[in-house]
Amino acid sequence: MGQPILEVEHLKKSYVNNVPILDDVSFSLQKGEVVVIVGPSGCGKSTTLFMLAGLSDPTSGSIYFGDKNVTKVAPEDREIGLVFQNYALYPHMTVEENIMFPLINRKVKKAEARERANEMAKLVQLDGLLKRKPKALSGGQQQRVSIARALALQPKILYFDEPTSALDPELTAEVLKVIRQLASEHMTMIIVTHEMQFAREVSDRIIFMEQGVIVEEGSPEALFTTENARVREFIGKLQ
Repeated sequence: MGQPILEVEHLKKSYVNNVPILDDVSFSLQKGEVVVIVGPSGCGKSTTLFMLAGLSDPTSGSIYFGDKNVTKVAPEDREIGLVFQNYALYPHMTVEENIMFPLINRKVKKAEARERANEMAKLVQLDGLLKRKPKALSGGQQQRVSIARALALQPKILYFDEPTSALDPELTAEVLKVIRQLASEHMTMIIVTHEMQFAREVSDRIIFMEQGVIVEEGSPEALFTTENARVREFIGKLQ
């Protein structure tokens, strides 16, 4: 393997009274790899993701993209895309305008932004809905707009924070289909999810976190056949 595209070194995060939310988290990510982070609520998985995206600063530790230390770099300068669990679309904008928005913010010419937005909409199978506003879309369609918007920036890494937690099973399937497609095209991704069967299908590696630490990490088969009783119990509950 070559140099990782992402290297996380000894991340710690504390809030009130110095109670640790994350306690010495380290891992790496190779280009084209899909890593899924799982664990019980409050284990620190979303906190980890937000620090990788630049939305939260670690109390200590470092984050490297290649050989560049980006621990204090602003989110917009990290060459990443982030898809939240709650869509975060602008209700007054059309699908096309929502996808174009981050490109216009980066001073991309309008014609180029529109062309890229149309390409991304086609990728997530929304090309017939470009003129609709979010209120006219299903939850699954709205989440696919969020994915298209993140992809429009041509990120080196795409982060997902529980991308299906607000969706019913039928709409969840729509979103997971898009993420599977991205994985098949070797998009580099870190996904926080509670969808264990999906994690097994799409990931190259699964990281199991609990109480702010990485308890175990490995291939999907290694995690699903682990002898660690706590990991087995957690996976069993979610399947």
